[in-house]
Parts: sequence; C-alpha cells; structure tokens
Amino acid sequence: MRPTPAPAPAAPAAPGRHPRAFEPVTLVVTIVLSVLGSVIGLVLITTLGIAPNTSVIGALIAMLIGRVSFAALSRMRDPHRQNLVQSAISGSTFAAANSLVTPIAVPFLLGRPGLVWPMLGGAVIGLAVDSWVLYRVFDSRLLPASAAWPAGIAAAETIKAGDEGGRKAGMLGLSAVVGLAGSLFKLPMSAAGVAFLGNIWALLMFGIGLLVAQYAPTVLHVDLAANYVPHGVMIGAGLVALVQAVLMMRDRKGRKGPQATGDESGTPRQGTTVDDRFDAGLRTVSAARLRRGLLEGLVLFLTGAVLIAFAGGVSADMSGAGLVGWVLLAGFAALVHQLIVGLAAMHSGWFPAFAVTLIFLIVGLVVGIPMVPLALLVGYAASTGPAFADVGFDFKAGWLLRKGAVPWHPYEMAGRRQQYLAQLVGFAVAVVVVAVAWKPFFSDGRVPPVAQVYVDTIKAGLTDGHALTMMALWAIPGALIQFFGGSSRQMGVLLATGLLVATPQAGWLVLLALAVRFAYVRHRRRRAARENADPGTAGETADNDLALVGAGLVAGSSLNDVSQIYKAF
Repeated sequence: MRPTPAPAPAAPAAPGRHPRAFEPVTLVVTIVLSVLGSVIGLVLITTLGIAPNTSVIGALIAMLIGRVSFAALSRMRDPHRQNLVQSAISGSTFAAANSLVTPIAVPFLLGRPGLVWPMLGGAVIGLAVDSWVLYRVFDSRLLPASAAWPAGIAAAETIKAGDEGGRKAGMLGLSAVVGLAGSLFKLPMSAAGVAFLGNIWALLMFGIGLLVAQYAPTVLHVDLAANYVPHGVMIGAGLVALVQAVLMMRDRKGRKGPQATGDESGTPRQGTTVDDRFDAGLRTVSAARLRRGLLEGLVLFLTGAVLIAFAGGVSADMSGAGLVGWVLLAGFAALVHQLIVGLAAMHSGWFPAFAVTLIFLIVGLVVGIPMVPLALLVGYAASTGPAFADVGFDFKAGWLLRKGAVPWHPYEMAGRRQQYLAQLVGFAVAVVVVAVAWKPFFSDGRVPPVAQVYVDTIKAGLTDGHALTMMALWAIPGALIQFFGGSSRQMGVLLATGLLVATPQAGWLVLLALAVRFAYVRHRRRRAARENADPGTAGETADNDLALVGAGLVAGSSLNDVSQIYKAF
C-alpha cells in the first residue's frame, strides 16, 4: 500500500486540550454550515441525482470566517476548528442526501406514504449506527488511518494550504482551477484527483472496471448491467472481503508489525510515554476493539431492523419464521453494505452505495420477500454506507492535521472524539431538514432518481433465473481477484466498483493520472540519485506534491458539483 504523504503539519505541536465541538462560536458556525450542507445535499440528490462532497467547501468557508476580525470569529483560523466544521458540513450533506431522503423515497414511490415516517426512523437508526461503528473501528487493521481515504487528504491539504500559504497554496489553487475547468467540460476530474491519492493497485483495477463498463456495450455489444455482470463480481469480491475482514478481527499476538497504542478509552497503554510522537505505523484501535465494534454494530443493526419491522407492519405480510429471516437479512445487509462501501471509499474515494443496495434488493427478490417488507429492507440498507465512508474521510483529514501534536496519542483521540461530536451535530441538522422538507419535495415530484430505480426493480420482479445464474457465475472471478489481491488492495471490490459506477471517461483519467504519478515519482528518484540525495526522501517529496495536485483536482470538482445547485432552482 502506498504510504500516506507526511508533509509538515498545518499547526505547531499542540499540547493541551483539542478545540471543542460545542464551543459557542464553533457550534454556531457548525449549525449554520450544516443547514447549508443539508439543503445542498437534499436539492441536488432530488434534482440531479448527485451528492457533492462539501467537505472542502466547508473548510474554505471556515477559513474565510477565520479571517474576520470580529468578536470571537478569528478563533476559526485554527486548523483544528476548521476540521470540526468541515466534518459537520460534509456529514450533513451525505446524511440528508444518501442516508435519509433516499430511503424514505422508496415507500413513498411505492404508494405507501404512511410508511415514510417509520422508514425515516429506521434510516436515522442506520445513520447513527453507521457513524458509531466507524468511530469505533477507524485506524484498525481493517480500516487504517494510513490508508488512502482520498477525500480526507483533499480536505486536510486544503486546510493546510490555507494556513501555510506559499507554494502549497499556489499548487493547490492551480490544481483546483484545472479541476474546475475540466468539470465544466463534463470531465470527471475527481477521478483523476483520487488517482494521485489512493492505493495504486486498487485504483488500477478501478480504472480497468470503468473502461470495461464504458466500452463493453459498443465494442463487445454486451450490456453488462442487464446481464448482472458487475453485481456478480461485487458479490464474489464482497464475500471474500468479508472473510478477510473477519480474519483481521483476530488478535495476532507475537507477530511483528504495527500494534495498537491505546486501550478502549483511548488512554495510552503502559509502555508509551506521555510525550509520544506520531508514528504512521502505530494504530490506535486494537484487534479486540475492532471485533467488539463490528459485533456491536451488528447487534444495533439487528435491533433497528426489529423496530422497523414492527413500526412498518412487516409482520402483517410475513409469517413468524419469515419475520425472523427478514430481521436477520436486514441487519446483515446493513452491516455488509457499510463495510463494502467503506472499503471502496477508503481506497478509491468512490462508494458504490446504489449498486450494493441493488444487490440486496435482487437477493430479496430471489428469496421471495413481499413488496412492502422488501422496500423497507432496501431503504434500511441504503441508509448505511455513505455516512460510514464520509466519517472515515473526515477522520483521515483530522489525523493528518494532528500529526505534529506532542503528546500525539491523547491529542489524536481527543480530536477524533470532537470530530465525531461535530458530525453528530451535522447529522441532527440533516434529520430536521429532511423531516421538514420531504413532503413538499416529494409532492412536487422531486425524488432521488436511484429511489425510482429501486421501486421500478421491486415492481418488475424477477421473471426468470437469469439474474441469479449470471451473478453466481461472475461471482467466481470477483472472488478470485479479491482473494489473490489481498485485503490491503481490495482489487476485486474496486474492479466491481468501476463496473458498477461506469462513469464515462473516468477510466481514462484514472489511468492517465496513475501514469503521471508513476513517471513523476521515478523522475524525482532518478534526480536524487544523480545528486547523491536520499531516494526515499525524494519519493516522499514527490508523494507530497502529488497529494497537493490530487487535492486541488478534487476541490475543483467539488466546487463544480456544489455550483450545480443553481440548476436545481
């Protein structure tokens, strides 16, 4: 796995308390920007079908507020407070668009508006458990902080460039202009951006999947989606990924390698000193805490499924045994959905939430779940995943910003907790906005397009065993690629992600960016060799430059996405 770039921290060593999410000024700014994020997410997902990453936008707004010398607003100059605010606005955007309004649109479009409120309650549970599990397991062997999390690097580099200025700000600004210009010409510049930031092997498979999906209909005259090829590859890769995740939950005592540095409460273990410094090889979450976090998530998801079953009247359409099976499938689907989406997002910055939900929908059709219970199951599964990935992005940004703190470990754990609290504020705002706005939006015909796809698929059903046969067949190569690629690369999951996302021209941009990345790193190392310099330092410098370029491209693409809100009105 490519090591995370380690540029100088945005702030000097920061002993003492981390800024608090509930400080009056920070809380007010957080709530205001969370309302903005929720509205942006709600409008764009119901009009254009997109949910923009507002993390960078939130960081930029927080920087501008920090430049205002009025009252206590200047306190927002602190990069860690900016990190809290950008965490909240991105959380509110994805919560409103993906985790809340999309699930409740499913029963509404099915002609059961009375189920909207029970489904909203279930979606809130899914959202809450989603974020809680990520908070518990972030920086474990399964979801390490040292992994790519591309959108998190973009947010951190934006905040650091604004704080430090100079060459960093210039590179970031120029790259953002390029990203914005390319996006105006309908090019998926975020794909190029994440290729500078993510895992090379994972992104290579992602790019290949994108190209195959783009050209298979014209070159091979095969409609992959109609033949359920991407879905089968994802099922096979996902099952192997789950087995790999279970194996990572084991304690591996006595083996060499990074170990967790803290206990369940985040307190440094005996053997670490109070002046401990950052080390990318040390993890803050042990295998035991990873195991407990995922088991807690499963239990909470099952509890949420029980509540939805009774609130939504699932028992009226199913027998006792069927009800138990529905609860087990719904809880399992929610957990698997969040893990697959999270792993894909960690490596590539893209998460195939729609496609993975569609897989569980097809599974529900195959086993014969009635229409209304299936709609509730689909909505519950859809409520998980995006928030899980988004919290990971934001924790990654905070992890990068807090590198220079001494002592590092307690400051990192305190900062991560404050980020989680800030995100909860953003989620709460999103719940209120969606609860108030869903009825006028839906009455006006403004519903997420993906929800319409779910409902159309439920109504159409499966007329033969073609879908099941094709998914079982294509699950085999997906499983093999994931197995031989290993858990650190997630090659099978990322190949399936590319096949499912199928964004035109994105594959070419990913592969072009990977080629530029390879050539630039090689050039810097050769130059260092000619000058008798350290090749390792040259490679790290190249990674830092590429991280800035990638962050700028993602920022420019995000600006274009957010600017699309004018089309919605």
